[in-house]
Amino acid sequence: MSGMPLLVDNGPVFIGREAELGALRDHARRTRTTGPGMILLGGDAGVGKSRLISEFAATLPPGAVYVGACLQLGGDGLAYAPFTAILRRLLRERGPELFAAAAPGGTGELARLLPELGELSANRTGGRGAFHEPENRGILFEQVLRLLYHSAGDEGVTFVLEDLHWADSASRDLLVFLIRNLELPGVQIIATYRSDDLHRAHPLRRLLPELERVPGVESLRLAPLTLAETGEHAAALRGGRPLPPHELDELYRRTEGVPLFVESLADAPAGHGDVPDRFRDLLLEPLQGFDDTARSVLRTASVGAVSGGIDHEVLRQAAGLPDGDLEAALHALVDANVLKVDGEGYRFRHALLRDAVHGELLPGPHTRLHLRFALLIDERPDLFPYERRASEEAHHYMAARELPRALQAAWWAAVRAGDTLASSEELDMLERVLSLWDQVPDARERVQDHTWAEVVSRAAGAAVDAGRGRRALELADEALATLPEDPADDHTRAVKATLLRRRGLARSLTTCGGGIDDLVAALDLHPPHMPGYASLLSVLARESLRHRADRLVPPDQERLRDLRETGHSARELAEKAIALAETTDPTDRCAAADARITLGSLHIGEGDLERGRPLIEEAMRIAAEVSEPSLEARGAGNLGHFLRELGRHEEGLRVLEESLARHEEMGWASVHKTFNHQNRAEIHFELGNLAEAREICEMILRTRGPVKDRSYVDAVLARSAAATGDLETARRVSRWAPGERVPGAQRMNIIQLDLLAKLETGLAEGSVDAVLALSEQALEQLELEASRGYTWPLVDVMAEAAARAAGAGTAGNGAGDGGAGGDRARRVMAMAVKVMGAMAVTGTPQRAHRARILAYAADLDGSGPADRLGLWEKAVAAWEATPMPLHLASARLRAARAAVAAGERDRARELVRAAYEAADRHGAVPLAASAADLARRLGVGPAGGAPAPAPAGLTARELEVARLLAAGSTNARIAEELFISAKTASVHVSNILAKLGVPNRATAGARLRELGLG
Repeated sequence: MSGMPLLVDNGPVFIGREAELGALRDHARRTRTTGPGMILLGGDAGVGKSRLISEFAATLPPGAVYVGACLQLGGDGLAYAPFTAILRRLLRERGPELFAAAAPGGTGELARLLPELGELSANRTGGRGAFHEPENRGILFEQVLRLLYHSAGDEGVTFVLEDLHWADSASRDLLVFLIRNLELPGVQIIATYRSDDLHRAHPLRRLLPELERVPGVESLRLAPLTLAETGEHAAALRGGRPLPPHELDELYRRTEGVPLFVESLADAPAGHGDVPDRFRDLLLEPLQGFDDTARSVLRTASVGAVSGGIDHEVLRQAAGLPDGDLEAALHALVDANVLKVDGEGYRFRHALLRDAVHGELLPGPHTRLHLRFALLIDERPDLFPYERRASEEAHHYMAARELPRALQAAWWAAVRAGDTLASSEELDMLERVLSLWDQVPDARERVQDHTWAEVVSRAAGAAVDAGRGRRALELADEALATLPEDPADDHTRAVKATLLRRRGLARSLTTCGGGIDDLVAALDLHPPHMPGYASLLSVLARESLRHRADRLVPPDQERLRDLRETGHSARELAEKAIALAETTDPTDRCAAADARITLGSLHIGEGDLERGRPLIEEAMRIAAEVSEPSLEARGAGNLGHFLRELGRHEEGLRVLEESLARHEEMGWASVHKTFNHQNRAEIHFELGNLAEAREICEMILRTRGPVKDRSYVDAVLARSAAATGDLETARRVSRWAPGERVPGAQRMNIIQLDLLAKLETGLAEGSVDAVLALSEQALEQLELEASRGYTWPLVDVMAEAAARAAGAGTAGNGAGDGGAGGDRARRVMAMAVKVMGAMAVTGTPQRAHRARILAYAADLDGSGPADRLGLWEKAVAAWEATPMPLHLASARLRAARAAVAAGERDRARELVRAAYEAADRHGAVPLAASAADLARRLGVGPAGGAPAPAPAGLTARELEVARLLAAGSTNARIAEELFISAKTASVHVSNILAKLGVPNRATAGARLRELGLG
């Protein structure tokens, strides 16, 4: 970037950065016509990022650029600062109609950021009592995304986020969400950051590489000036008077080409010695010329501008000067370009200058000024934006070392962060409250009469919602250690029960086990008449349902067995939650809806659709009524999943698509979006719609979904890719490695899907021995029969691997060679059949899997040809009762081979033609190729037509013999491959030699290879 001219910050002439300005303009055009995008604009402090942005913004039409800055206060619990600034300006300029269009389901979520929009959404009033807080944050993010699209209109819009190095965790999360979910043209995002501020542990340093890998994200770096550029800049600042060479050299040495510092010293005399404290003194030198009043106003402003700028009235109140003196001082500071007018207030020319002035404060003035601003917020809250009051007050009281008030302000900052669903910021503020607790005698009175244990409990809840399971565990353990073993009063019992519930959920996050045990202990403690009991019942019922099929965490399984023995099964817990929670309180109604989904899922999982479906549908109705889309989406996802397992794929697809369409219309599409789209993809895969399944998966993976949801999507993508013959993608996504150990710390259904993808990929690429080894390992380590849904296709594939590994069924020759591979194959087959026998059959797909496994077992054990054909015909009939065409085609192909072995050639031809047609129609290339190969060996075209003409006048059958002859096969091998006698093979070979006019097999082989048959 060196060699580029510079934009003069305060000069009348625009001197360069043409290349960078052009890049921003080109990017803006592309985002408005081709697709959305983002530019990460990095550079050292003072290098000119803000000036470049301002010059770029001036090239766009009015109302096309919205700027929001991340604030240094972001570390003090102030969440979403840049987005709040942008949204507030949008509200001021475009009106509430824009927000209503972006959130047709109500602007209650956006009201978390802009209270002037009205009340928060019903049942989602923030704090640790919200029912599904992480999903609700997804709704907020989705509505911000829709707001960006609506604000773009037909002309497009640019959003600038300045100082990303100061971004709070919530702002970073929202930015990542937006970048990964923006799809339509019209939106340009530019984010600036100080590259010299990114120390090794800085969160942005870890985030930048992730952002740069997202399609549509570009990086632009501003470098310091060269010596020549520094001279041009200085001359412009001096009214066109160039610096003498020796002064220019000294200026460049002292400023290192940083434009901000060039501006500070362009007229300063040379010879001030070495560069002091990374330019702090350079920034402060020009301030020495101001009088005491101006310097006092500047110091006051440096304390009050912690949020980037300071309102004039706030500065007037804090400065305590007569209006005339204040205005004279401000005129001097603005004329010297130390402060800039910014709306109704002022902003430092650069944040570094503010930092330098603030850093020069002596301890006494530092304390007094911070206390003055804190008290001003107390006395005149109307002067400060609602979302900043608590965090700024916490900051000022802490800096003033007013610990009682600092604790109280930090508590309210935590409450505010909870209202905005910014869990990390809430946790940070609650940690500050706890750190001050022992130093404040009346701490409890200052936090709304909450005990220390209750504050710790709330912090643990925030940690759970922030995904910080281990910190939640630490906090819960610390608080539980201070509570009595058997509390005497109901309040303490409820507090302890809540801590146990949160520790149980944290253990689920960390997969360390014991979560169910904590939830049961919480249930035993929690007084039934106190708030939260119904929710606890529903959570325990849901977790019991989830864990009952998961044999990976022994403590939880032991506790589940204890539960069942004492009559507290998932079914009974759900029924009790439903009975207790029939109230008008939204939280209790949500608990009842959640329990209905659990109970309905239990019924349908056992094959009782008539009892289960109405429960889930009623839960979805209640969830819609109380505006709880996370529950509504969970119900749709579970119902769609179970309908697929029952073979009612089209019904399941309709449930999912109707739910997703409704949530898209209401601005709630992010809720369970990944999970329910994955369910759609899985249904399309089983319906044979491989291209649609893959398209859905790739769409999901372009967004940033939860890791566990991505595991589901990866598995479906790998299976779809393997089915179409794209083994490169299948291997990459499934991370297939022969002999890889089964992971031991994930949920069972994730393991099953991952295994299924790996096994199918391995079979598609011919790694049969490795597939068999992994199958054996999984069958020995996992209790697969405990989770039926995905176990049926899994043991089906394992049985296929066993049959293929032993050489069974490929040429109708029975049980294979009986060697080491055959021994392992028989062990795997025996275990697979045992697992199959332990599972109930509740739907047509499961009946079909069972029939096919039995047919594979007959292939392996050497049953007679007629018996094997009979079993394969039953398997074909079973798959015909399902809507799964590729499974049916696979069974037909296997049945065709069994028909050949039984001497039923006509039936074999009929089956193989049908198998080929289905595989070819659905794009299942490997399956179609296998069917075509068998059809050729049977002497027919794969689709039933006449074979293509062969060279040298060979017939279709002679063509098949010729291919094997060119490969060096003996007559016996030819006979085996083509299902004919050795004598017939000999006759065909003799005819081929005659037609080719060659004397022997070797010469014939060479000639056939020349003809392209080798």
